[in-house]
Amino acid sequence: MAATPIAVVTGASSGIGAATARTLAAAGFRVVLTARRKDRIEALAAEIGAAGHQATAYALDVTDRAAVDEFATAFRSLAVLVNNAGGALGADPVATGDPADWRQMYETNVIGTLNVTQALLPALTASGDGTVVILSSTAALSSYEGGGGYVAAKHGEHVLAETLRLEIVGTPVRVIEVAPGMVRTEEFATTRFRGDTEKAAKVYAGVDEPLTAEDVADTIGWAVTRPSHVNIDLLVVRPRAQASNTKVHRTL
Repeated sequence: MAATPIAVVTGASSGIGAATARTLAAAGFRVVLTARRKDRIEALAAEIGAAGHQATAYALDVTDRAAVDEFATAFRSLAVLVNNAGGALGADPVATGDPADWRQMYETNVIGTLNVTQALLPALTASGDGTVVILSSTAALSSYEGGGGYVAAKHGEHVLAETLRLEIVGTPVRVIEVAPGMVRTEEFATTRFRGDTEKAAKVYAGVDEPLTAEDVADTIGWAVTRPSHVNIDLLVVRPRAQASNTKVHRTL
């Protein structure tokens, strides 16, 4: 009997990461949940297990390379890596943005993705049929005012995906980039505005049905379950009400 394929999901404590873990578990993967908040991922692992699927929680900070390398020793073979850990901080213009925010966003979105991908690439290759998913953003493809630091980080993540795909072509590993537009989750905008729920709510004000975490997770699940020879290089997914990062239909 073939072993159950394993999928690692970073940033699995909430939002898109948690929804992706549920989706992949339901699709038949044994899901390894990583995030800094151990209590959150342990609760999610228990929930997935109660639903009759397989999940394991592992507390991990993707910016801690030594910890990532230690985590990677557990895998001889790995089917899927979903690089979801990341996020935005602040919405200040370039002229007044806090360099500490820019540095933290770069460390989490770019260096964190690099750390985990480098550490797990041997196991993905050893599987004979591996998939790396990099969850970027439409911010990886075009700029918008007040988003400089996040846009820069996501552009870095986008280029990481493009370059990796060029460098490992001919190996049994696919590189898939999923770039969501406006997604309403319980934490993304609130974290960006440092707990200011009023500012966070304004991001989605008047927008008819922003994407949900489950919408993006469904997209990721579809992409990774295509036949092995099919690579979804880049998939942009937005709500119908959003035509671009700066063109959103609102009914106010």
